Amino acid sequence: MLWRLNFKEHFSRTYYLAYPVMLSQLGQVMVGVADSVMVGRLGAVPLAAASLANSIFFVIMMFGTGVSMAITPLVAAADGEGKPRMISRIFNHGFAINGFTGVFLFLVIVMAAPLLYHMEQPEEVVELGIPFLGIISMSLIPLMIFQTFRQFAEGLSQTKQAMVITVFCNLINVGLNWLLIYGNWGFPEMGLNGAGWATLISRVLMLLIMWYFVWNSKRFKAYHIKFDFRKLYFPMFSKMLKLGLPTGFQFVFEVGAFSTAAIMMGWIGVNALASHQIAINLASISYMMASGLSAAATVRVGNQLGRKDIKTLREAGFTIFGMVAIFMSVFAILFISLRNYLPLLYIDDVQVVEVTASLLVIAGLFQLSDGVQVVGLGALRGMADVKVPTVFTLIAYWVIALPLGYLLAFHWGLAERGVWYGLLIGLTITGALLLMRFNKLSLSLLHQQKRIAKKV
Repeated sequence: MLWRLNFKEHFSRTYYLAYPVMLSQLGQVMVGVADSVMVGRLGAVPLAAASLANSIFFVIMMFGTGVSMAITPLVAAADGEGKPRMISRIFNHGFAINGFTGVFLFLVIVMAAPLLYHMEQPEEVVELGIPFLGIISMSLIPLMIFQTFRQFAEGLSQTKQAMVITVFCNLINVGLNWLLIYGNWGFPEMGLNGAGWATLISRVLMLLIMWYFVWNSKRFKAYHIKFDFRKLYFPMFSKMLKLGLPTGFQFVFEVGAFSTAAIMMGWIGVNALASHQIAINLASISYMMASGLSAAATVRVGNQLGRKDIKTLREAGFTIFGMVAIFMSVFAILFISLRNYLPLLYIDDVQVVEVTASLLVIAGLFQLSDGVQVVGLGALRGMADVKVPTVFTLIAYWVIALPLGYLLAFHWGLAERGVWYGLLIGLTITGALLLMRFNKLSLSLLHQQKRIAKKV
């Protein structure tokens, strides 16, 4: 009976913490969905170009997002310990790290873009993809600074504001797509590049609104949020980077695997690449919403760790694992049952629709694994455990999933489905390892706490 009451309480607290983050994450991914749907009306080649460019951009963006996520567990733990001055220091250093990271990642993409010509992709796809990639890469700078304010607010359990701002700015993005892709209302008809400019403008606006909110909200006045170069210290940089860099690489290993899968699809052909773009676009909706539960896991676990309440930490963590399992099961059913209809939202090419439908069946099969692994990463991040999970993701995706996917696709005749079967296996292995890791670490902390209590 006590566990039932605890489950209801944890479910309620997690839900109210997570749903704004889920909607905010959905808003982020809907930028890509809106771009893909509206670019898909231009044909298979522009859609394939968007897939190629986004596959590169998304890896880099998720690395930056991972680096910025060091702010949340540190703020959550400091909040649990009742240390407002520490929270101010965390924000200050996070702002510096994220600003530098945004500029650095933008320059990396600009310098690396010509390498697309050497990846054996269709030439017409690369010609369209490079200018689009250059435009959207500029949005990394405002996005990383936005992440500073967002992760800071989420660490203090303030999640609704980022949701509202993200949803609003993504509506702006859709409107700008309509104007700039197709040249409506007298605007220049820019095709695929119009989608890039719409993304950049909406992300600059997103930063400005979030900045204004945090700077003027009474909720954050107690933390004296004011960036000051004179108050930057190497030990704090080191502490944050030890959390942020492994987290960034976790995302690189996972998202990079899907981006490498897109390159493999390009070896198969334009239709395969376009199908991959649609299927991964749909799968990213459930993934990004599940990452809202992951963010809630980071905050809730981090809070309880700061309060040294390990029993509640375990209860909260396992409740969120259960929530994501239910949530992703719904998406699994939707992907499989609507596999022949969802691709029609993007394109009416019969061959592309048929291939996408087969990929959506596999996407449905890996929903549960995907949800468990993303929550596992979030819960372990709340415990400041990031190095071992990073090794898990490296082995699961790059040692097992991609080589196996290559063999299934190009040597065993499964083509597009072979690449995705490899990804399914990688996600399943990662999810199982992370769930066991959370149970082992939290149980060890609980036993340690009981031993100390007995001695006292």
